Amino acid sequence: MKFAVIGGTGLIGSRVVKDLNAAGHEAVPHSHSTGVDVVSGQGLDEAVAGADVVVNLTNSPTFDEASPAFFRTSMDNLLAAARKGGVGHFVILSIVGADQVPELDYYRAKVLQEELLAAGPIPYSIVRATQFMEFVDDVMSWTADGDTVRLPATPIQPIAAKDVAAGVAEVAAGAPLNGVRAIGGPEIFTLDELGRITLSHKGDSRTVVTDPTAGMFAVVKGDVLTDKDAHLAATRYADWLP
Repeated sequence: MKFAVIGGTGLIGSRVVKDLNAAGHEAVPHSHSTGVDVVSGQGLDEAVAGADVVVNLTNSPTFDEASPAFFRTSMDNLLAAARKGGVGHFVILSIVGADQVPELDYYRAKVLQEELLAAGPIPYSIVRATQFMEFVDDVMSWTADGDTVRLPATPIQPIAAKDVAAGVAEVAAGAPLNGVRAIGGPEIFTLDELGRITLSHKGDSRTVVTDPTAGMFAVVKGDVLTDKDAHLAATRYADWLP
């Protein structure tokens, strides 16, 4: 099969392209660097022409109130191009529990993206993943101050980017789900605990202070984790740490 991977040069997209090509498919990456702009629509018709499946892995440049507009415009443009090109399956990557955290602009934006896809004209699949292991350093940097990192005790189920990509590639190569598949890591930590594990492994002497008001994940109430029907990856956090 032929796949047009939009956002195919990024953290997940580049791995999805590699996995699909290794499985004998033809996966072509598209991004700003290849002349494709999902907001203006530039290059989209050409990118999806002849593709059996479109995998959309583009992301909003911000996590704030501007993110819903990005997803609405990009999905409208991509769905129009995919319909014109006769695409038979459209796949996106979303977030486990996005619909449970309306306080976050970005999570609301991802729910909007899901709704636009489900209401569209093309058979679809939504892959919802838990938080990426690769983002733990970024999360800590948001609330770092001198020798202290402040983190809430929010439950986190980290998954490695390579496992996210494998999950997306598997779904993309299959029949449309017309629904959602959730994927996550094999372990659950609190975010403050995960911060301490990470700093200790790196020999970083900074102290993690548990602060229920710190950072973006402070607004997450309860357990935004996978349920019993989710597909759990094999990579454990301790084995992933470099």
